[in-house]
Amino acid sequence: MRADLLSSVLTDLNGTSADIEASGIISTDGLMIASVLPIGMDEDRVGAMSAAMLSLGDRTAQELARGALEQVLIKGAKGYVLMTYAGTEAVLTVLAKPNAKLGLIFLDVKRAAESVAGLLE
Repeated sequence: MRADLLSSVLTDLNGTSADIEASGIISTDGLMIASVLPIGMDEDRVGAMSAAMLSLGDRTAQELARGALEQVLIKGAKGYVLMTYAGTEAVLTVLAKPNAKLGLIFLDVKRAAESVAGLLE
């Protein structure tokens, strides 16, 4: 039941913008909880990479006195990866197209992360 609700949040998130290509909810130890990924994309790899980047982001924010980590943004030639905490035990990872309107995506991702956090409590 909870998995269906989490998948529904992701499906809604992916539907808010044509610029969002994929999304997943990942435990902070790297296990995929729910995902809406394109065919051929490896869930385990997305989970592991998200956990590794979030851990590095946490450490960087702490070491450079930037306060509590809120999100990690990676920009590549083929698009963006955005990771945001969804409560204390999970991360919402979103893959977006290179020409994405990031302001709108940030807003949609924040709302989705709050919904996910509420479902996981």
